[in-house]
Amino acid sequence: MDKALDLATKRICVTGGAGFLGTHLIRRLKEHGAREIFVPQYPEYDFVREADIIRMIDNAKPDIIIHLAAKVGGIGANREKPGEFFYDNLMMGVQLIHQAWLKGVEKFVAIGTICAYPKYTPIPFKEEDLWNGYPEETNAPYGLAKKMLLVQSQAYREQYGYNSIFLLPVNLYGPGDNFNPATSHVIPALIRKYLEAKEQGANEIVAWGDGSPTREFIYVEDAAEGITLATKKYNSSEPVNIGSSFEISIKDLTETIARLTGFNGTIRWDTSKPNGQPRRKLDTTRAREAFGFEAKTDFEEGLKRTIAWYANERAHGRG
Repeated sequence: MDKALDLATKRICVTGGAGFLGTHLIRRLKEHGAREIFVPQYPEYDFVREADIIRMIDNAKPDIIIHLAAKVGGIGANREKPGEFFYDNLMMGVQLIHQAWLKGVEKFVAIGTICAYPKYTPIPFKEEDLWNGYPEETNAPYGLAKKMLLVQSQAYREQYGYNSIFLLPVNLYGPGDNFNPATSHVIPALIRKYLEAKEQGANEIVAWGDGSPTREFIYVEDAAEGITLATKKYNSSEPVNIGSSFEISIKDLTETIARLTGFNGTIRWDTSKPNGQPRRKLDTTRAREAFGFEAKTDFEEGLKRTIAWYANERAHGRG
């Protein structure tokens, strides 16, 4: 394991720092000693535009860039706007890494996506399986755009000796998640459905697919800790999974959230809607061995905290 960076001596730029993961990451970076953290805001800085990237780096003068900013959404949003998901994510990341290298930014931390893995990847997903097939079709444009940052990271290290790293967090959940029904992922979408059904006295909710796919989720505070440890200690362009190694079927997830929200009605599966990737579960050995990261939060405990947070938001008219 490399000697850890002293974050107290570094200026850190976190793109997407005002978002769900970003707010938790900034808090964790500060707990690890970071003092100077710059969060570029949209639309002042639009990272699809090269001129805005150059201006941001010139203004912030970061030693480290952690690139969280992304155009993201669930299956529905990815199917509706595949071109935007590809172009925006590719242009943001590729230009940021290039300008960071050109301007002498000491370290670049690229955050990829589990959607980069092939549709049929042996369980658990190992980093060396990343190139063994095409991603699941509904989010392939997004997954491939982010995967190009891994190619760039490795190419720039090989040619220029540039210190960039590439992390692959699994699906996140937790307080502060996106609960917008048009763009949210499965956990916040289900929590919102159940709470609304209870408020309206409904006795049925509709879930997508048939419930058979499995997913792995990581509590957002655990993901923030993993990214922080990698930022401090990891200096290789070999990709690293950031996950919990806990796998649950969508059917079991749906029933668990129903129980925790107190919804007693029935669940109807809309099998005309896509299931997405059949299974997801990560091998997290590399993260543990390379920088000592292991997820700590029990899944049901994390769900309870997330439900409580969103119920409070709704009670105050914000949900």
